[in-house]
Amino acid sequence: MYDCIIVGAGPAGGTAAYHLSKRGRSVLVIEKESLPRYKPCGGGVSPQIAEWFDFDFSPAISVKADTIRFTWKMDDVVEVELQTPEPVWLVRRDVFDHFIIQQAQKLGTELRDNTEVTGIEFKSDYWEVNTKNGCFQGRYIIAADGAFGPMAKWLGFKDRLRRLAGALEAEAPAIVERKNVIDLEFGIVKNGYAWNFPKADGYSIGVGTFIGGQAQNFKKIVDEYGKSFNLNISTCKQYGHALCLWNGEQTLHTTNAVLAGEAACVVDPMTAEGIRPSIFSGLKASDAIDDALSGDINALENYSNIMNSEWGADMAWASKIASLFYRLPHVGYNLGVKRPSGPQLMGKILCGQLRYRDVAGRAIKRLTPFSGS
Repeated sequence: MYDCIIVGAGPAGGTAAYHLSKRGRSVLVIEKESLPRYKPCGGGVSPQIAEWFDFDFSPAISVKADTIRFTWKMDDVVEVELQTPEPVWLVRRDVFDHFIIQQAQKLGTELRDNTEVTGIEFKSDYWEVNTKNGCFQGRYIIAADGAFGPMAKWLGFKDRLRRLAGALEAEAPAIVERKNVIDLEFGIVKNGYAWNFPKADGYSIGVGTFIGGQAQNFKKIVDEYGKSFNLNISTCKQYGHALCLWNGEQTLHTTNAVLAGEAACVVDPMTAEGIRPSIFSGLKASDAIDDALSGDINALENYSNIMNSEWGADMAWASKIASLFYRLPHVGYNLGVKRPSGPQLMGKILCGQLRYRDVAGRAIKRLTPFSGS
């Protein structure tokens, strides 16, 4: 009988496992893939997460980027060096996710990877988790199995508030000359942007759309974008995937269980940042489970409240900015990106120094006259 069974070994699951094990709780992490496993992701991580752990992340960081280069239709370049204490971290998810799990294992977390969960059942005061490799019991469950994992449905979360977005990414091996530069392109994708995140041994190039609209040929767009870096994306493996963007306050707990990570739809609707919010949800989920195990009958409800107030409230502002910016991208580029303070403000948001609510009033005021509303 484990204190907590965590399904999913991504950033949310690994974070929750680490902090629960650190408090002396017995933890089992079940992951359907064999670790380390590939995960399509640009891999941008806010250095703010270092504040939530007591170990050094250096072994899991591929590159640190202190410069962002913006373009409009691959021209009209704006390049800025971020004035933040620590650059943006760029990671490979197979390394990063496994690294966190390894730190949790050092504290006692048990890992069952290459183990797919086939069903769950609540037994009066604990959960029984069935897998292809056996049956396990836990007093509490954290469902951190991603945007389309089955756990949320099995736990009864049939109507999660989420907005689905689409992305296509390619991994391009190459000698990276400017490892400290993130490239963001806003003109060739409708209702979104294209990105090129450098890694020590190549690039993660992708395109995404975040507010819906007409269908787009992502493959053609990412091929075209890759050519601007002298990369032949057609020879690279490509990965299409959906994103679950935060879309309003919601309940993230049920009987002896909570949702965390993309299962909780925590992705930023403006930037599609998912790693930091997933880690934040894993941290708060671990607090809630620990409190529940100590007898706090309101602990899981408090988790939902905290996620809605401390993350969701800011995402409401992010959603408002995104709705205006991506529907008026050229206006947004000229009034936001090309404004001297604009890129620095975005850099501070990405690095956790600012929140959207700190800048939303000014951003919305500038964009609204052009929106027709």
